[in-house]
Amino acid sequence: MRPALTRRTVLGLMAGSAAATFTGISAGTARAAVPASPGVTYTNTIAEQRADPHIFKHTDGFYYFTATVPAYDRIVLRRATTIQGLTSATETTIWTKHATGEMGGYIWAPEIHFIDGKWYIYFSAGAANDIWRIRPYVLECADPNPITGTWTEKGRIALPLDTFSLDPTTFAVNGTRYLVWAQDNPPVFGLGTNLYIAQMSNPWTITGTPVLLSRPTAAWEKAGGATVNEGPAVIQKNGKVFITFSASATDANYCMGMLTASASADLLSASSWTKNDGPVFASFAATSQYGPGHNQFTVSQDGKSDILVYHDRSYKNISGSPLNDPNRRTRVQKIYWKADGTPDFGIPVAD
Repeated sequence: MRPALTRRTVLGLMAGSAAATFTGISAGTARAAVPASPGVTYTNTIAEQRADPHIFKHTDGFYYFTATVPAYDRIVLRRATTIQGLTSATETTIWTKHATGEMGGYIWAPEIHFIDGKWYIYFSAGAANDIWRIRPYVLECADPNPITGTWTEKGRIALPLDTFSLDPTTFAVNGTRYLVWAQDNPPVFGLGTNLYIAQMSNPWTITGTPVLLSRPTAAWEKAGGATVNEGPAVIQKNGKVFITFSASATDANYCMGMLTASASADLLSASSWTKNDGPVFASFAATSQYGPGHNQFTVSQDGKSDILVYHDRSYKNISGSPLNDPNRRTRVQKIYWKADGTPDFGIPVAD
């Protein structure tokens, strides 16, 4: 989810020379086999200057929205009865970074989840005296309305490997809850973030040994000077579990990849997962959309359509570091499903 490439490389962020549109993702190939949308349309952009977006549809009839803010200093929430309504919804700051110590540096990629009757926000944070000492953390709220309720800090998610780690997300399959996150392991793989999975014993604790699911090895995962798999998101359908993730530098090279497993497989076995050969969602110059990524998923108001939530920019070239460019914005669009039961994300639609 990093606005920068890695903690040590604020770095190869000036990699504007790499191609902005990947081969294999074109308007013709992406849309050829899908039917017309049954009226599920949105006016993008949903929220300006809001990156790493997460929209959660709750049983109370509200959509809850959180995202990274350009100042990287707080966690905000909005709610509305429609996805489109989030654009004009009042935004409330529900937590602010610490003045000292842990959770006092960069605050990135919050996600809001409802688990066993309580609200949880997963996010990544640096330390006040070391903003690149990024680790995953959890907040909890027992009140019905997470915007007006009281949030308590459950603390850092303890990981066996104490290294740069970020973008935690959680999901459950067949009654078992899992955590997926991005983390580097320099002694083994060198610089760059990989995806790991572990079982959870409660919403803020993992149990057992984490399993390496994916690491960036292909050119499309290493473009722009960043060796990155990050920002995992999970969607389940047709007896399968899909983990999308983001790869490459956080400029126009940024794109989405995908892992697939059977819902009945051992999800803690790396061999259960298959990675797509290329990106499943990428920059598209014809619609002026660049660097789509750090996505999540929600559903339409009638519950009949799956919705992709992501951020991108409306321009390819960035002046200076992407870390200092505030213009990643939240967008949504309908997901189509292929005959083989896998998602077709198409192209990032025009404004």
